[in-house]
Amino acid sequence: MAALFAVFQASTLALLVALMYRPLGDYMAHVYTSRRDWRIERGLYRIVGIDPRTEQSWPAYLRGVLAFSLVGVLFVYVLQRTQQWLPYSLGLPAVPEGLSFNTAVSFVTNTNWQSYSPELTLGYTVQLAGLAVQNFVSAAVGIAVAIALVRGFARRRSGTIGNFWVDLFRGSFRLLLPLAFLSAIVLIVGGVIQNFNGFTEVTTLAGDTQHLPGGPVASQEAIKELGTNGGGFFNANSAHPFENPAAWTSLFQNVLMLAIPFALPRTFGRMVGSNRQGTAILAVMASLFVLSLVAVSWLEAAGNGTAPQLAGAAMEGKELRFGIFGTALFGSTSTLTSTGAVNGMFDSYTALGGMLPMLNMMLGEVAPGGVGSGLYGMLVLAVIAVFIAGLLVGRTPEYLGKKIGPREIKLASLSILVTPMLVLAGTALSFAIPVVRADVESTSIWNPGVHGMSEVLYAFTSASNNNGSAFAGLTANTPWFNTALGVAMLFGRFIPIVLVLALAGSLAAQDKAPTTAGTLPTHRPQFVGLLVGVTVIVTALTYFPVLTLGPLAEGLS
Repeated sequence: MAALFAVFQASTLALLVALMYRPLGDYMAHVYTSRRDWRIERGLYRIVGIDPRTEQSWPAYLRGVLAFSLVGVLFVYVLQRTQQWLPYSLGLPAVPEGLSFNTAVSFVTNTNWQSYSPELTLGYTVQLAGLAVQNFVSAAVGIAVAIALVRGFARRRSGTIGNFWVDLFRGSFRLLLPLAFLSAIVLIVGGVIQNFNGFTEVTTLAGDTQHLPGGPVASQEAIKELGTNGGGFFNANSAHPFENPAAWTSLFQNVLMLAIPFALPRTFGRMVGSNRQGTAILAVMASLFVLSLVAVSWLEAAGNGTAPQLAGAAMEGKELRFGIFGTALFGSTSTLTSTGAVNGMFDSYTALGGMLPMLNMMLGEVAPGGVGSGLYGMLVLAVIAVFIAGLLVGRTPEYLGKKIGPREIKLASLSILVTPMLVLAGTALSFAIPVVRADVESTSIWNPGVHGMSEVLYAFTSASNNNGSAFAGLTANTPWFNTALGVAMLFGRFIPIVLVLALAGSLAAQDKAPTTAGTLPTHRPQFVGLLVGVTVIVTALTYFPVLTLGPLAEGLS
């Protein structure tokens, strides 16, 4: 019976996402190619002082991204530090400096890593004016960068890749706000709370007093999932019944996480003039998604380990209303995108089952990845794949008519090397520096041994890939982790963006090479298989040694 229900959930999710693929993908292509501006957009253009008809070179586009993000970090930081004077602060004090820095960076980079208990740390003003706003605009920034790269492939002999401010405002007002509004209504109908009640004192059946937190949860929950953000209004995230009351709301949140990332390949195909190219990218993403979901579901259902076998199932850290498959589905979706939301605790997964969410992030979160970041990450891997294919057949590699020369392959290679460097360096420094190691092992790691190693590795993997989920067995609100993870989030977000925009500029400046008999077809199953292989092999060769020190050692012991 459980297996049939699992198949029903997976099939329903696949059907809903498939139904949204074409209309949503076509709509996004229209949003970013239309010549008409909405009235609210024209007003914002006047405030910012830009001409929406003036396009930008890639350095100018990048300056817009960085300047906007810097202002966002400063604004969210100041909000937290002045919280005690803000309305709807619920009597909560100012957030400490280190934690304020970490949280501001986290939400601006679309990571949404939380080293704190939200309902006990942040009032409603900070949640709404700070975090919820960044849930919208950080997602819009990610989509804008992806669209800029798509324009690089689509244009010929162009010195521009679009206008960042136009892309930002259109993504926010035409795409994310309407979809989030409708999604919030569905969540409210499903029982997700939406109020400004603060803490309500209730008497339990045992006669004890308990304080139940309230808040504008549904509105934040909608964009949290839709924008692949992941930061919860409550510490338990989507395992909390106020955020995720039932099995069907959990499935709906899966749909929200996958809707835009899986529709963006259609947008890509429309903008480059070949829907088959978008379908090929979609096939790669879907193949990796299915492989990961099957693997984690099988490992969790098998319940390997003494405790799960004695209990009859690996239900520790999982909600009964979701079950093993509902938790595995949500966890796979969350880490294959850059969402990081959870409806169960990864720290309580089986040893090898807990390794799969980590591997999902190590893939680069490209199956389908975050809103925008998944598409541009997969296109970077596609550039590397055609370069490898070109070496095998002795031809100058081309992708969508653009030659992949030394400059392009250097930018693509550097882009995929950034996050592994951050993950491995951050993990190594946490154990290599004597003072840091003593502090980490004494105050942060709850579970010693190889599992503790996995917790630290997971934290840096999550931060560097801008995911935000955690093993939940690590106390990360310390000076070292607040700083180190904050730096990892900044570099993991913006260094790839720099390289991707430089790649977009390089491609846009080229003319389009004519298709010949020797041109590698990049819309056929052979290329899909090659790209899947490149994605997996790059990850395996990079991370296998460190995985043997953590989850593999634990799972095979």
